[in-house]
Amino acid sequence: MSQQNDIEYQVDTLAIRTGHTRSFEGEHGEPIFLTSSFVYENAAEAAAKFSGQEPGNIYTRFTNPTVTMFEKRLAAMEGAERAVATSSGMAAIMAVAMSFLKVGDHVVCSRAVFGSTVALFEKYVTKFGVAVDFVDLTDLNAWKNAIKPETKLLFVESPSNPLAEIADIQALADLAHANDALLAIDNSFCTPVLQQPIKFGADLVVYSATKYLDGQGRALGGAVVGSHQLLEEVFGYVRTTGPSMSPFNAWVFLKGLETLSLRMKAHSEGAQKIAEFLDNHPKVEKVYYAGLSEHEGNALAAMQQKGFGGIVSFEVKGGREGAWTVIDHTQFISITGNLGDVKSTITHPATTTHGKLSPEAKAAAGIREGLIRLSVGLEDIDDIIADISRGLDLI
Repeated sequence: MSQQNDIEYQVDTLAIRTGHTRSFEGEHGEPIFLTSSFVYENAAEAAAKFSGQEPGNIYTRFTNPTVTMFEKRLAAMEGAERAVATSSGMAAIMAVAMSFLKVGDHVVCSRAVFGSTVALFEKYVTKFGVAVDFVDLTDLNAWKNAIKPETKLLFVESPSNPLAEIADIQALADLAHANDALLAIDNSFCTPVLQQPIKFGADLVVYSATKYLDGQGRALGGAVVGSHQLLEEVFGYVRTTGPSMSPFNAWVFLKGLETLSLRMKAHSEGAQKIAEFLDNHPKVEKVYYAGLSEHEGNALAAMQQKGFGGIVSFEVKGGREGAWTVIDHTQFISITGNLGDVKSTITHPATTTHGKLSPEAKAAAGIREGLIRLSVGLEDIDDIIADISRGLDLI
């Protein structure tokens, strides 16, 4: 629970009511402030706001009422002090790197992350003199062994993309803090409705708002959530360099947050049914979904999360040919790399989302040719099962 005006509200209420202070117009819905700058009554007021002596809006690159509404709402839902919105999820991760790392520092990152996250740390962050090591997400000893005196950041997705590996957030937080490092969790798959990493000790939570926070596939955006102290650094980076969220996109995400709880529950229920169907299908070799009792992260996920989410990955017989047969014979499921929509989406990670990884990196991350990632939407579950069955029956 989070506190607003001395009253504690549940996350469903926070998702609808937090952050909106009505203007003199008394509007019921949140307004969109489509303006690049703001006008002042006099020079003294302008000087006071620019200097920080008075709160207020200055320039939409770093202060805009609609964006602020989204930030306040997301922070409240997360149970955090502050959020800073960015132009995309990858911009949020880069904001974390640029805010807290410098030449000579070291990062430990799980191998099981989005392909672009690997590229960001491996190809670009290292250009600034930062060393990066990748470890198995669930191997706590590997994390411990990778820590160096210069380690400043541990970065992990949980559940991971696309294999739904589950990190012990509290254990990683304890490890990070014992070594004067920060723990950042990409919580895009669960959202604050299903998981609140800060409650388990994470310092920073990163989101691709493009995914479930929107839920409609309409806009790009991201966010970093955490304490006032840490987020002031992130705010300074975003203010100076400009990977900002647009007011219109912030308004879209505000509307997305209002239905997030209902959607995540429905996504999770549907994904569970589909995972169980696939787990018993003769053409499926393995299913990756933490809601299945045989998944090695099942108990930990049940402890950390309020649901298992809407992403089901599975390996089929026949390698790439088998996977493409399943994908190509769907009739309504969207073949796209995005996820988290009300529309179900399907993709072949080895040639799309993780396609730029080296063969060695794919093997280390468990991205095999027969792997398919399904983002379960809100269509009728029987129809989704029938759609993926068309190709499964042909393998």
